[in-house]
Amino acid sequence: MKKFFVILAAVAMAATVSAQKTITLSLEQSGADEIITNFWNNDKAPHSNYETRDEKINDRLHFSQTSQTDLYIYKADPAKATGQGIVVLPGGGYSKVCIAHEGFKIAQFYREQGISCVVVKYRLPNHGNKIVPLEDAQAALKFLRTKGKKWGIDPKQVGICGSSAGGHLAAYTSTFTEDKDKPAFSILFYPVITGTTWETHQNTFEYLLGKKRTQNEQEYYSLENRVTPTTPPTILLLSDDDLTVPPISSILYYEALKANGVPATMHIYPSGGHGWCGHDEFKYANEYKDALLDWLKIQNKAAEAKSKKK
Repeated sequence: MKKFFVILAAVAMAATVSAQKTITLSLEQSGADEIITNFWNNDKAPHSNYETRDEKINDRLHFSQTSQTDLYIYKADPAKATGQGIVVLPGGGYSKVCIAHEGFKIAQFYREQGISCVVVKYRLPNHGNKIVPLEDAQAALKFLRTKGKKWGIDPKQVGICGSSAGGHLAAYTSTFTEDKDKPAFSILFYPVITGTTWETHQNTFEYLLGKKRTQNEQEYYSLENRVTPTTPPTILLLSDDDLTVPPISSILYYEALKANGVPATMHIYPSGGHGWCGHDEFKYANEYKDALLDWLKIQNKAAEAKSKKK
């Protein structure tokens, strides 16, 4: 597993777009079963983040300056497939995509449980191009619903999972997407939700909305204000001692979900700080995995019961 954390010399370089260098990691580095390089980019996608610099990656597998969307696919054993699929969105404050643990590692865990996944290396908003990461997440959902049938995925059981700013993006997708296209469920690890100054990670909102964002704009993208009765069932997993994204952010979202009659579950662990998704050394790793799997089974049964009624 040590190889997982080290950038190998032979990093696969995608085709140059607009004279920019882009980076796609290998199957060995990601542990994926398949990779779709250049799913789209600023030239092909509906909107651009206007990033003109070369993509970068550090030795922790944190991407920055992303201008190309790549999909890393993890296919569950057909004999174990639950019918569920998950789009995985790593965090990084919308300034990076921290793809190792919050992407590859958690996707490998889901795959072992019979759940196929797509980890998205998404285009960052680059100080204000807020629609760009949203359309990458929405496109990944559509891809998994369409292509995932051959991997045993029920198109009506495709959910979304995000950590930190990736949690904001998962909740953003769950609240801003048209009802017919929303994810079936939402898994949020210590998500950034609200833009209220003392309750959030301000850099996340700066990169999403820009330095000159207005108060109205910040409130509009504070996702506790966007919940409706059609927001998908949600589980929130966080730590009480998280100083990077205070738990109050998740609590506000949980309260909004409950007020709108949306099934919601929240687990607050006593310690662990921020950024522990996918880390087996997290003190409560077994507890959060058990809670998450139990919750996913509930979503699976609910979907199957709904299907039988039709």
